[in-house]
Amino acid sequence: MAKESILVILFLIPIFTFGQKYRLENEQILFEFKTQNNKRLTIAKDKSDKYLVYRYGTENKIEFEYPNEKLNSWKKFKFSNYLRGGGKANEGMDLSYLYFQVENNKYVVYAEYLAQTGKTNYGIKVINLKNDKTTTIKANHNSIIGTLSVFRDNKKIEKGEELFM
Repeated sequence: MAKESILVILFLIPIFTFGQKYRLENEQILFEFKTQNNKRLTIAKDKSDKYLVYRYGTENKIEFEYPNEKLNSWKKFKFSNYLRGGGKANEGMDLSYLYFQVENNKYVVYAEYLAQTGKTNYGIKVINLKNDKTTTIKANHNSIIGTLSVFRDNKKIEKGEELFM
């Protein structure tokens, strides 16, 4: 009985220690960061480009994954961007947004560079479409992996027109 209990405990330790996987074996992370509240966002794709997925939550638990059904998932996202060169003198900017809608909420992953400040802001905006209120979840700048610019020339994702500044 004691040996069986020890085996069960040894089996469960890795599950509770490492939590859920934000990247499966067949996936490649395209963009990832930790938020200032220590949550994690991952945008990943199947290595064969079969699907695109958004995952958000704590280190131990994925709280929200979109879409649930991976078939045709590329068509469930939109990407929009705006580039204006010229540096500070021309108020240059590079704005990139990956977004999707679930019921009455629009989820926007963003990277916004403004030449005036010389900084890029990253995060998630959740827009309640019923009351037009926006909740902004800022990224921890030291945790950014990848870039949203990988979607600029990607033919699998629909190009949107919306900017969310």
